[in-house]
Amino acid sequence: MAVAARKSKAPAPSKTAAKPAKARSAKEGAGQAAPAPSNVTPFTKDEDLHAYHDMLLIRRFEEKAGQMYGMGLIGGFCHLYIGQEAVVIGMQMASKDGDQVITGYRDHGHMLACGMESRGVMAELTGRRGGYSHGKGGSMHMFSREKNFYGGHGIVGAQVSLGTGLAFADWYRDDKTVSMTYFGDGAANQGQVYESFNMAQLWKLPVVFVIENNRYAMGTAVNRASAQTDFSRRGASFGIPGEQVDGMDVRAVREAGLRAIEHARSGKGPYILEMQTYRYRGHSMSDPAKYRSKDEVQRMREEHDPIEQVRARLIREFKIGEDELKAIDAKVREVVNDAAEFATHDPEPDPSELYTDILLEPAQG
Repeated sequence: MAVAARKSKAPAPSKTAAKPAKARSAKEGAGQAAPAPSNVTPFTKDEDLHAYHDMLLIRRFEEKAGQMYGMGLIGGFCHLYIGQEAVVIGMQMASKDGDQVITGYRDHGHMLACGMESRGVMAELTGRRGGYSHGKGGSMHMFSREKNFYGGHGIVGAQVSLGTGLAFADWYRDDKTVSMTYFGDGAANQGQVYESFNMAQLWKLPVVFVIENNRYAMGTAVNRASAQTDFSRRGASFGIPGEQVDGMDVRAVREAGLRAIEHARSGKGPYILEMQTYRYRGHSMSDPAKYRSKDEVQRMREEHDPIEQVRARLIREFKIGEDELKAIDAKVREVVNDAAEFATHDPEPDPSELYTDILLEPAQG
């Protein structure tokens, strides 16, 4: 089971660009709900419950994937999204049916946010025939045209060109849909990114470039690898507008997403959103992340965790009880455990699958 992030029916966003808001401490059971910045529309109770559930689903799924990797049930590479959940959930809440998503290899959260089934995603991680790529793609290569999710790509930055291509198709068909193209601070230095920026702005393509700046790329701090660390300005030479967003606050993400998507959908061309976020785990499961201190990670968890911020608001502002929140967590864990059980016992693909989906069969006369 998977739950797609609900499409927003929030009021039109303000014209003023959102600025990152420093979240207050949100430790479990004792957190202070950070107020919405003055130019960000507060969430209703239902919206906060929805965001809490969907971010928690991603968190619990990724925790389980990490456990299964450690048990040897998942092979190859595995990049977890723990800590960054507010980015994709907020963007999905701002999008509309038909909008497309494409990203790099830290992609499980994006799949779940698009509504792809937990069983199918986990089964692909374990290389089983019930996976979205029939067990042949693994963590980095699964797709769902039904859910408008176009990957999962292992080549750093390659998805930016492909996402621009999706936007070109949207522009050509004039169907008023938007391509949300995600990439990280490390991929932002790739040359193909700037070729894509140029083409997107030249033809006013409906694409939102979402830069998930988790500060460390593959293991190098941004200020050691990037001459321009304000990634929202990376499109300035092409005339592409951009803004920095508190990517740990799902409300700020949704608000900026509404603004950027409307810009692209209305024919004004691309928009850049730099999501200032943070990954709690290493770049991949094989990364011990010794390039940062444990205190830094703990401080981010205690003061800026995207799920605990919502949890604190639900308790403080909407008087949601601990029992109701525990029930939500229990249901999410049930879904994730079911996915893990399915992915462990589902049969492996038949060897004949090696020859499928390789060539397009010619149309018969």
